[in-house]
Amino acid sequence: MATVHLRIGDLIVSPPKDLKKPRGKKCFFVKFFGTEDHAWIKVEQLKPYHPHKEEMIKINKGKRFQQAVDAVEEYLKKAKGKDQIKPFCTHGECVSLSLKEQTDSDPEPSSVRRLVAGTVSGFKWESSVGYIHSLFLHFYGICTYALFKLPVRSSSMEPITKRLKIIEEDTGSTSIQAADSTAINGSITPTDKRIGFLGLGLMGSGVVSNLLKMGHVVTVWNRTAEKCDLFIQEGARLGRTPAEVVSMCDITFSCVSDPKAARDLVLGPSGVLQGIRPGKCYVEMSTVDPETITELAQVITSRGGRFLEAPVSGSQQLSNDGMLVIVAAGDRSVYEDCSSCFQAMGKTSFFIGEAGNAARMMLILNMVQGSFMATIAEGLTLAQATGQSQQTFLDILCQGQMASTFVDQKCQNILQGNFKPDYYLKHIQKDLRLAISMGDSVNHPTPMAAAANEVYKRAKALDQSDNDMSAVYRAYIH
Repeated sequence: MATVHLRIGDLIVSPPKDLKKPRGKKCFFVKFFGTEDHAWIKVEQLKPYHPHKEEMIKINKGKRFQQAVDAVEEYLKKAKGKDQIKPFCTHGECVSLSLKEQTDSDPEPSSVRRLVAGTVSGFKWESSVGYIHSLFLHFYGICTYALFKLPVRSSSMEPITKRLKIIEEDTGSTSIQAADSTAINGSITPTDKRIGFLGLGLMGSGVVSNLLKMGHVVTVWNRTAEKCDLFIQEGARLGRTPAEVVSMCDITFSCVSDPKAARDLVLGPSGVLQGIRPGKCYVEMSTVDPETITELAQVITSRGGRFLEAPVSGSQQLSNDGMLVIVAAGDRSVYEDCSSCFQAMGKTSFFIGEAGNAARMMLILNMVQGSFMATIAEGLTLAQATGQSQQTFLDILCQGQMASTFVDQKCQNILQGNFKPDYYLKHIQKDLRLAISMGDSVNHPTPMAAAANEVYKRAKALDQSDNDMSAVYRAYIH
């Protein structure tokens, strides 16, 4: 994989040469506290931190936003009393910054088809201008904090690694820019196509909310009609049946629980198929088996429709945050038409070829995740059974190579007895079952997944189906 090498000045980042600066008004390539993302930010989108701090805290009560605030406060605490710190920004106006390449002898960026920010080197600041600090960013409907700083000496530069964008892989798979890098273009410009959405469960609700926030025109339907009310209040339109939604919209997404639900939605009374006309687009986001995808693709295209599968990797929280990973396959032109939608709902998306490939990939991903969750639960209970502290086990785990937000959050929820669903246990068990079946179809062994599947089946027998996948823990203690 080709990489571009950068040097950063703590928080204002020098963008890679291959990444074009947006046209128009002045902007900087910056790093965000809390999310560790980077993006081009226009000057007028910046506001002073202290005058607006309390106002923004009242508006944004999410955990990630509070983490960003904490990061800013920690930095200011450490920086307090240092003479070189001086605010340069007031109410959206910012001093100009000057960059230059370090030397001609520095390594030049490789010619890339895939752009990835890697270990830093190659840039320095022209002069010790001072510091810009204490700013927050109101960015495309998402409020977070950004703290800017110009280093006085090049020795203050520290390396970071951040993947910015994948453009194309040799395998032919491609990805649309990540949500954090949609800022590179200044903003998400919503498609002028009318969007339909069927299924407002844990994942679908967050997706629709983000589509609306980013200015898309959305018509919704849900089997339980009451779930539509909140989105109607947010500006969505209501469809009475799946067929009506499809007939009213240019692109219709669906996100339901399993293969049967996906088939019934398309083939059932007043279903999707009845609304399909030549040129209508249907995007199946449910995690189902490749055989179901093949069947749905055939019936949609037989009516002149265009079909794309686009299952998502993530959770309810990631859906709400617009940070899903979308894996798409099928009609490439539909994938491109969905660009602004995928940017609104996800941090990145991949196109991996013909219909059925995305279903296969997603089942493999969820098989790994489900097996891993069962193993973590097994480790926690074994620690308890052998007289070890579960909290200490978690603390050690989170300092090692397996440290991740997923591990930390799931384990903390287990220790607190909080199994509120972020991803239903019954759905991860369904994905394991389908992955095992897929392995059987190609005579490939899946013993680890099979063992994990049995543990989840026991958890379901203990009435844990509608709890979070982490409730698999209870299969070991009952």
